[in-house]
Amino acid sequence: MTDDPKDHKFSEGQGFNDPYDAFDIDPPELEVDPDQVDPVDSRVLTDMLDEHNVGAEDVDADSLVDVGLEYIRINRHEQATEAFERAARYAEDDLVEQEAWVNKGAAHAELEEYDAAIGAYQEALSIDEDSEHAATAETNLAYALWEFGHTEEALEHAERAVELDPRFGQAWYNRGFFLNERGLAEDALNCFDNALRLGFKNVELLEEKAVALEEIGEDERAEEVAEEAEELRKQQEEKLVE
Repeated sequence: MTDDPKDHKFSEGQGFNDPYDAFDIDPPELEVDPDQVDPVDSRVLTDMLDEHNVGAEDVDADSLVDVGLEYIRINRHEQATEAFERAARYAEDDLVEQEAWVNKGAAHAELEEYDAAIGAYQEALSIDEDSEHAATAETNLAYALWEFGHTEEALEHAERAVELDPRFGQAWYNRGFFLNERGLAEDALNCFDNALRLGFKNVELLEEKAVALEEIGEDERAEEVAEEAEELRKQQEEKLVE
């Protein structure tokens, strides 16, 4: 059975062939030649911006977020945290800044740097606790707090995420996970069913649902759901082989 909830990046990004295709920084003389840049070099972003003494009005923060998302896609999470921090620093729009902080937290979580992840999510929420991005920040913060050992506080933020966006399947799953951990299987089961109704379905959720069903004595249903989880896992493994 699974032993952790899942962290959720703010957005998956559209992806692009080269990590710098979306790197649109003005003025014109500040250009990036992909052939001259090593995407593994975490200093590229810092050196380039500092060297040109770039101000907020000259930086496309949205493009920096795209760069960070691309770094995440290629598993360069340290570089991603730097890109997102720069995006947050130069963003003139609060929503873009909040997006950058949420994604920065997700990148830190991938590195298991949960203290830093917590700080990033808190920065995001300090901008606006009720924005369209707040539910993601709350559920991600819940996950990071749980990993950092603050289980009681984690549940509070998981519940807050659901309150902010009742149609956020990931948030329902995380809330159910925390409730399962506390032995509140019936409440957890309701959360998992809500997540499924919203179209959020993965192996971890099904495994947690099987645990909850077993806890309330629904052994036959628990076995059926566990088998469904195993079948889904096999399908995912087959796709990876392809």
